[in-house]
Amino acid sequence: MAAVNLNLETFESTIKENQLVFVDYWAAWCGPCRVFAPIFEEVSEENKDIVFAKIDTEDQQQLAAMAGIQSIPTLMIFKEEIVVFSQAGALPKPALDELIAAAKALDMNEVRAQIEAEKAATKDK
Repeated sequence: MAAVNLNLETFESTIKENQLVFVDYWAAWCGPCRVFAPIFEEVSEENKDIVFAKIDTEDQQQLAAMAGIQSIPTLMIFKEEIVVFSQAGALPKPALDELIAAAKALDMNEVRAQIEAEKAATKDK
């Protein structure tokens, strides 16, 4: 499946209805975005069990603002509705492949426990 374009109307349902979603925040004027786009597309074709989505930050400024995007391209990975990765910069294919393997292997019970521990620690301060 090729990467899908997300907008304000489709973002939330895409994140909620899919276990693993890789989101590329990009813009047409961005040189590194144009370099990363074919890599992202190629990897999306190789991993049909993952949703690969693109958000045009010029067209979807509200979504970009909600995500706190300050630099593009930015890749965010959502697993079970939780952001488990967010990084600006174009990635080479081997690095993206490694991220896919890591995201698939991530134990979400451990992630949730860590989130709860962090909430408790900040609440005690």
